[in-house]
Formats: sequence, C-alpha cells, structure tokens
Amino acid sequence: MLAFMTRNWWVLLIRGILAIAFGVLAFIWPAGVLETLVLLFGAYALLDGVASIIIGLTGGAAQDSRLWLILGGVFGVLIGVLTFVWPERTALAMIYFIAAWAIITGVFSVVAAVQLRKELENEWLLAIAGAVSVLAGLYMAAFPGEGALALIWLIGAYAIVFGVLLIGLALRLRGMGATTTTTSTTGTTGPTPSV
Repeated sequence: MLAFMTRNWWVLLIRGILAIAFGVLAFIWPAGVLETLVLLFGAYALLDGVASIIIGLTGGAAQDSRLWLILGGVFGVLIGVLTFVWPERTALAMIYFIAAWAIITGVFSVVAAVQLRKELENEWLLAIAGAVSVLAGLYMAAFPGEGALALIWLIGAYAIVFGVLLIGLALRLRGMGATTTTTSTTGTTGPTPSV
C-alpha cells in the first residue's frame, strides 16, 4: 500500500485542498447561507468519499486496510447524497449529519493509520487528522444548539486543520516516492568502492 500511496500522493493533496477550500468558504459565508453551506458540505463529503473509495479499490494494500478506506468512502458518499436529498431540513439535522460523518471518517482514518504503521514510519499525520475529526464531531454532537455561526466557524476550522494535515502527509509521501525512485534508478545500495 505504501508504494501505491507514494505514487498517488496527489489524491491526498486534492483531498487536503478541498478541505481547506471548504473551511475558507465557511469563514467567508458564515451567516445567512446555511443552505449553501449544506450543499458545499454535501459536495465535499461526496468528493472525499469517492476519493477514499478509489484509493481503497485500486490500492495494493492488505484487505483490512482497503476495507476501512472503502467503508469510510461509502459513508462519506451516503452523507453527501443525504445532504442533497434533504437540503431544506433544519440546521440541527445538518449538524448531526456532519458530526456523524466527522466521527466515523475520523475513526476510519485512525484505523488506517494503525494499519499503515507496518508500512510507513511517522504515520502520525493521518492519525492526528483522524483524532481531530473525531473530537470535532463529538463537540458538534454534544453542543448542537450553540448557534449556527459558531458551528459554521468550528466546521471551517476543522476542515482547514484536517486539510493541512492531509497536505502534509501527501507531500511527505511525494518525497518518499522521489527517494524510492532515485534509489531504484541508480541501483546503488551503498558506497562505491574506490579504484
């Protein structure tokens, strides 16, 4: 799976950029556009879910790792579709949808990080991203009535932090891929003997 992830590091980069873009939009349009935010979140969850499914289906990972990625992606797609089917529902329903999505995808990210521990050193970026996701989801579920504006800012901050962590992981994987490619093309494994 590590070789697949280093070759396709750009998928995580795109996920991170989408998360940051969503977070910035949440800060730009905080009040009076909750319906727009619902649709933006639905689009983000849908695209993020599709990206996770693609990674899970095409990756050369162990069956357990692929299953967690696919399940997390399917859940993201379902949440995204539900937000488009019921956009007129109250903000409270959206809050619980987002909280559930954040908790479940966060758990899947932590599990995937534990699975990758065998193949990737310092997989902590994915684990931290998952933990941040779980904590944000728990907070939203515990305090749903604290006001839509505060919630929108929390969602925006969460998305930005999550996106930055995903971009950090993507760039790290890109660097690992370049190192692996250089080593394999030069064929050197140690110092060259002097003549």
